Amino acid sequence: MSNQLPASLASPSEEDVAKMVATGTHLGTRNLEPSMETYMWKRRADGVHIIDLQKTWEKLVLAARIIATIDNPQDIVVISGRPFGQRAVLKFAKYTGAQALAGRFTPGTLTNQIQQGFIEPRLIIVTDPRTDHQPIKEASYVNIPTIAFCHSDSPLNYVDVAIPCNNKGKQSIGLMWWMLAREVLLLRNSPGLVRGQPWDVMVDLFFYREPEEQEKEQGAIEGAETEAWAQDGEKWDKDAEWNNTAAPTGGDWGAPTEASGWDSSVGASSGWDNAEQ
Repeated sequence: MSNQLPASLASPSEEDVAKMVATGTHLGTRNLEPSMETYMWKRRADGVHIIDLQKTWEKLVLAARIIATIDNPQDIVVISGRPFGQRAVLKFAKYTGAQALAGRFTPGTLTNQIQQGFIEPRLIIVTDPRTDHQPIKEASYVNIPTIAFCHSDSPLNYVDVAIPCNNKGKQSIGLMWWMLAREVLLLRNSPGLVRGQPWDVMVDLFFYREPEEQEKEQGAIEGAETEAWAQDGEKWDKDAEWNNTAAPTGGDWGAPTEASGWDSSVGASSGWDNAEQ
């Protein structure tokens, strides 16, 4: 397949390979599905299979070319039942215009026409064939092509295009969705995106985030806002105090202050005092 691709797509760049190695995209498991053996490079001494990143890249480009041929992006459905891939599919749908089904897949979504959430896509992309077996099975009933990110132990039943990668790591699966979205946008000639130049969307946006990390970050933001409000309040108090102590406008600055009505009555003998005398 590499001979059929343009020179710019024949192999991944050094930066892409570095990202895939850093996120562990090439790491498989000790178990190996017979149909996935062709995508393996070697087996380590501890029994872990190593995925061939050249074949990962070729299948990724093939999947991107298939996605780019669909005129209406809403006809593409991206699915992830695993928590590690849910944020990635939502981001992929945001940047490519596809539909995202994150979380539990409702049975009958692709086959039951009287169901409220029934959809008829032209293509589905799943994060894990083992976890997302229900949409893959339903897609086979209605002849919908399926693209899947497959691990070394993933079954390939009813999968039309398998992208070999580590789909169990939160950083690895996020990187794969990010690279697929980037390749699709490049093939669509999206403005502001040129091959060979970095994409302005960071790959971290596709990574799964723990709820504790989000709560911690939200607490830090709220604390910073509270501190900013407190500083603004102190500044406002100082301004108000300065305005209250400022000299009155107009008149002679050296003129003595006239006593008010209450002050003028101080010291004068009242009627009660006269009565006592």
